[in-house]
Amino acid sequence: MRERRWETTTPLTFSQALAVGDRLLPLGLKPVAPANDIICYVEEWTVESPDDFDQLDPWATEDVTLVHVREKWRGDFFLLSGAYHTIYQRHQDVGTYCSISHPWRIREPMRFHEQRGMLWLGFRHAHSFIRIRLQTQEVITPGETRGDIERMHWLDERRAAFLEAVAILELPIETHVEKDAVVLRLADPSIPFFCSWPDAFGPCQFEYNTSDAFEFLVPASKLAETFGPELAGVRAYLTGFSEEALTEFQAIESGVRFAYRCSVHCPLDDLPEVLDAIQPDGRLYATLCEFQTQELLPEGEDASAIIGIVGFNGEFQIEIRLNRAPLNEEAMTEWLERLIGHPVVYAPLPAFV
Repeated sequence: MRERRWETTTPLTFSQALAVGDRLLPLGLKPVAPANDIICYVEEWTVESPDDFDQLDPWATEDVTLVHVREKWRGDFFLLSGAYHTIYQRHQDVGTYCSISHPWRIREPMRFHEQRGMLWLGFRHAHSFIRIRLQTQEVITPGETRGDIERMHWLDERRAAFLEAVAILELPIETHVEKDAVVLRLADPSIPFFCSWPDAFGPCQFEYNTSDAFEFLVPASKLAETFGPELAGVRAYLTGFSEEALTEFQAIESGVRFAYRCSVHCPLDDLPEVLDAIQPDGRLYATLCEFQTQELLPEGEDASAIIGIVGFNGEFQIEIRLNRAPLNEEAMTEWLERLIGHPVVYAPLPAFV
């Protein structure tokens, strides 16, 4: 789910970031102690070659994914995805994963959604999948009543966007509006099919699976063509492959930026060292404290809150994520600033990275 998110407006030292935890202790909350082990999430770590991952050898890592990043790309998505699929077939195993993302354009006029959607064509052991995601103009999470006055318009627009993708992909998916929500359903319930809900108005993403590894190569290319002639940001995600396989993937096309994402197990105190290892472009995130807002705001709407430490470019900041706003919109920023002791600004995360 896309959370409501705020972040501090000025860079912090690591000591200042840890001091936020000290500020939360007297309130009865339970921030992570500096010596305690945590999971640190690393993203967008640009490397010269896959071997650069050795810089994280001092720590245990998991979910290691090498991302091939192509900015302002124009080409034949069928040929590109087919090249990844060919190499994937030679090296596939139970733990391997490969997907390629490409934007697509919704042709129907949109008020509540971005005109740009995203597709992922993916290959896992013994099956392939197509994933379609929509981006809303505003984050409205389950239980929030903001936007209710526009609910029917929202539902009509959401359903039309999904119908457009389903028609191009020629998938046997039915769309309905039931109990003030968009519902996607298959006539054959035995087919693996998943939806997720980022807001109160229905699914923002669906994933359709098949045992036929070739089934979605052509349909995905047709959907990618709707984005032309604009240049596209295209990414390929590679997980669980040997060095030999990564070398083969690397030869598919020149002009690719390599970036890693992974989870690092380390003491909270080690975050500055991890940040040094992933310089200059890598970002890290670690949870400092989790709580329910009614612990501090007994009269307000209850919400799940996470306060985290973010590191990038040698500096740190604090972010706060909530699944909904427990106070009126105009009161949220002031309350959060009192809570952590630093100025903050509302900063939703991008949906497509």
